[in-house]
Formats: sequence, C-alpha cells, structure tokens
Amino acid sequence: MDWLLFLIFLASCGAAAATGAIFKPGDWYDGLEKPTWTPPRWAFPLAWTFLYLVMAFAAARVAQLPGSAHALAIFALQIALNTLWTPVFFGAHRMGAALIVIVFLWIAVAAMMFAFFALDWFAGLLIVPYLLWVSVAMALNWSLRRLNPGDI
Repeated sequence: MDWLLFLIFLASCGAAAATGAIFKPGDWYDGLEKPTWTPPRWAFPLAWTFLYLVMAFAAARVAQLPGSAHALAIFALQIALNTLWTPVFFGAHRMGAALIVIVFLWIAVAAMMFAFFALDWFAGLLIVPYLLWVSVAMALNWSLRRLNPGDI
C-alpha cells in the first residue's frame, strides 16, 4: 500500500467532508417533515467518516494498478458530485436540484464500484457500503422532497 496515495485520496474526501462542516443541517432541516426511517443525526458523521476512510483506501489500492485511469476518473467524478450535494441541499435548500445531483452521484458510485471490482475485488467490495449509504441518502432526499412540497 502506498500510504501517500491514501493520504491524497483521503484529502479529496476531506474536501467533500468539509462541506458538511460549512453547510450544517440547521433550523431549516430541523423544520422539515421527515420519514419515520430517517437515520438519527449522529449517524451521518459516523457513517461518512467510515465511508471516506474506506473509499480513500480502495482508491489508493486501485491507483497502483495498471489500467486504473478510468476507475480513478470515475472516483474524481463521484467525489465532485459528493462535494456538490451538501451545499445544494443544506446551503441552497434546493431539494429537487439535490435529488438530481444525488442520482448522478449514485450512478457514479455504482460505476466506480464496478470499475474497482474489475481491477481489485477487495477495493470493489469496500465501495459497497458507500453505494448502500448513497442509496439511503437518495431515498431520504426523495422522501423529504415529497413530504415538503413547498420547499424547492
């Protein structure tokens, strides 16, 4: 394992995570009607910390392999979309636009997972929890939009 690669990928994840510190849920989110299955607020930072660590580890494994250019390009796309979602949802309060972003994020994460599997089965396996969490987040985004039609 090239730990410098891991730290570089972790830094890209840290940039995405920083948007969560800048654009906090706040009163707007607290005032939304939520589905009964909404995860507790404390679960989000724990889940994202774990996911960013394993995502960076998986990317560092893949980066060392021949033929990894497309997989790493997909990593770049998904981390950009991941970074974009938080300010769109929590910053701009644009649930519909955030839903579009997260649909594209889900597609990018699924593509990354398959690209990683093709190069390193363990790296692909490490992305499975990320895809599952983004699936939950996408369902939550959709549900919040449906339950709060007056909000954009």
